[in-house]
Amino acid sequence: MREFLIETRKRVPLAVVGGSDFKKITEQLAGHDKDLLLSLFDYVFAENGLLGFKGTEPYPVQSIQKAIGDDKLQELINFSLRYMSEIRLPVKRGNFVEFRNGMINLSPIGRSCSQEERNQFVIFDRENGIRQKFAEELRKNFGKYGLQFAIGGQISVDVFPTGWDKTFCLQYIQNHFDIIHFFGDKTAPGGNDHEIFADERTIGHTVEGPEDTKKQVEEVLGEGL
Repeated sequence: MREFLIETRKRVPLAVVGGSDFKKITEQLAGHDKDLLLSLFDYVFAENGLLGFKGTEPYPVQSIQKAIGDDKLQELINFSLRYMSEIRLPVKRGNFVEFRNGMINLSPIGRSCSQEERNQFVIFDRENGIRQKFAEELRKNFGKYGLQFAIGGQISVDVFPTGWDKTFCLQYIQNHFDIIHFFGDKTAPGGNDHEIFADERTIGHTVEGPEDTKKQVEEVLGEGL
């Protein structure tokens, strides 16, 4: 996939946006090598763009605690810990609540799980709607605070101020390009790709994995964008 991206970038500028923090995105895309990651893309946006780079130049970092305050954050975290403590899963590990610059990441299994345990949770979640039910409870109890709740990645729910979804990153690129294509897998309502997928500033594509992503990117490039 990395080689494919390198070849693609010879034809069009590339940006990557993820809900994960910068450390996790670097691990996933560049084997913990920050310089390699920033060299692969024209823009890198972590935490939906709340921490971002154009080349090696950083954009200003946003802060969720400044946006909603520590009292509401603590209320949210306490509720989430109680809720997750009552969920019965095949396994549970550690790091259930991860505090990031622009969001809170809540993982019922815990982000310390192994890849095998992660894969097991994906199947269990698909069959039992664990994260969907969790997100609905959060929305019901904390939506009044101007927060959004999105099912992100494979094992967690992202919580962030309204408008701080992946469309946040578009402000940095919308004036530089006439056409912006977005490729993502969680594009249905409630998924953390939905808002940017459906945004009028992008042409959205739903992908199912690396091979499908390659195929669809090639199709777009073949059509001359």
